[in-house]
Formats: sequence, C-alpha cells, structure tokens
Amino acid sequence: MSTLNRFTLGLAALGRPAYINLGRAGALPADRGVASLRAATEDVLDAAYAAGIRRVDTARSYGRAEEFLAGWLDARGHTDVTVSSKWGYAYVGGWRMDAETHESKEHSLPRFRAQLAESRALLGDRIALYQVHSLTSDSPLFTDGPLLDALAELADSGQRLGFSTSGPAQADTVRRGLALERAGVRVFRAVQSTWNPLEPSVGPALADAHAHGAHVAVKEALANGRLAVRAPESLLAAARELGATPDALALSVALAQPWADTVLLGPASTAQLAANLASAGLTPPELPDLAEDPAEYWATRSALRWE
Repeated sequence: MSTLNRFTLGLAALGRPAYINLGRAGALPADRGVASLRAATEDVLDAAYAAGIRRVDTARSYGRAEEFLAGWLDARGHTDVTVSSKWGYAYVGGWRMDAETHESKEHSLPRFRAQLAESRALLGDRIALYQVHSLTSDSPLFTDGPLLDALAELADSGQRLGFSTSGPAQADTVRRGLALERAGVRVFRAVQSTWNPLEPSVGPALADAHAHGAHVAVKEALANGRLAVRAPESLLAAARELGATPDALALSVALAQPWADTVLLGPASTAQLAANLASAGLTPPELPDLAEDPAEYWATRSALRWE
C-alpha cells in the first residue's frame, strides 16, 4: 500500500463551528456559518482527492460533516471513496461557538438505531465502516446484551463494524472490544485509537490487534494540534534537521509504526492538508522519549478549549 493510500481524511475539524484542535481557528473562514464551512470542507475534500486520498472519516457528532460529505460525493460523482462514520456522540452545540455543551455521549441501543438510520439517510451504502465513537473500558456497551445483539446482527449482514477509543485505558478497551462475540459472530473488525509521541501507551495493544487481522487506524497523531503548534523542542529540532515541519514529522512517526494500517489527518484548510502530506516523503529519525503519563495527557486534552 502506498503512503497516500494509508491516509484517511478526518472531518472533525471541518463539520462544526467549534472544536478543540489547536491551530484551527486561524485556518478556517472568519465566518463560521454553514455555507462557509461547507465550502471549506469541499475545498479540503477536493484537495485530498486530487492528492490521491480515497478514505474519509466522519461521525454523527461532527456537526454537519456527514451532510457536507454526502453533498460533495453527489456533486463530484466519485465512486471510489471509502467512507467511515461513527455513532455514540450527538452534536448538541446548536451551531454556536459559545455553546455550553457541544456533544453528548450515549452508548445505547436507541441511539445506535437512531444514528445508524441518520447516517444511512445521508450516505446510504457508501459507509464501508461504522464505528462506536470513543469506546472506553467502562462503557455500558460491554454489558448491554440487546445492543450487542443488534451490533452482531449488523455485522453478520455484511456491514464492517469497529470502534474508536479514548482515555488513559485505551489498551484495555482495544483488547476487550476486539474480543467481543455474540452467537459466534465477531462484532468488531477495526479499531481507531489515539497514538502519538506524547501518548503511545496503546501501541502494544494495537500491534496485537493488527497481528490478529483487525484494521488499525491511528487518530490524533498530532495530539489535537499540540505537535503542530506547541511541539516539544526535541521534535522541533529533529524537524529542522530534516527540513520539515513538526506536524509532518509527527505524522511520519505514526506512518512508521508497522501495525498502523491507516493514519487520520485532521486539517482545517488546504494549507494544513498540504503541510500534513509532506510527511509522506519523510523517514523519521529516532526521537527521544516524549511520552507523557497517560492520565496527564488525557487531562490536558480534556482541558482544551472549544473554539
């Protein structure tokens, strides 16, 4: 698989007016109206497609990202784009920058059924992978028999299912999630986890998942922009030595992991996308250990402002 085929364009930073990624505010149009963000999304999708990227990742909670993607696919007529989406979070921000709450999480059978119908209404059979959004080891999903039965029934019908993970116990979640079976049906065959030089703790679990045939996707390889705009000095120095930007170097490190089947990009503009894509030509040097304590990393992430 070529490097570009290993990239997935994520729409988390484009489908809603506020998000937590650092460096996003200056990349988006000053007007965060629906029309402006639709146009920005289409610009990035066009640039990604022209560059050779054929995978796009979205979610029900990414504002109107599924709608923007569906409209773009219809308008362009592309039939070779692989789409993944996610259920479990709902967007509740009301298209306001100052919303008290932007999204709500619920891993329940009613939400699964409702959001699957919503995703299919927009994207139809284009959804190649449907994922539980931000599964954690304490999620009620693990003990909800009717929900697991419904997921297994969908998997048995031929829909590929997976889950994304978050939190300091990602490794436990990966192993528990991929072990789930109902009536002999393996529920999940793909996992999408946060991995980057600041939070690599899930790596061994992802290596095991890859070895056992699951598709492994890396998300938040730039630590929600921290490795692009607040990179540690050692990463900056290594990037300068290569004549590269820190975001490109960080992404090249993710691409270098032998268990990483795909790596998500989360640009808010075509310029950010171009900077990210420079990682495709890099061979990363050995970096010093930049890992933070997982609990501290996730506390820092939780404190990032929606803007």
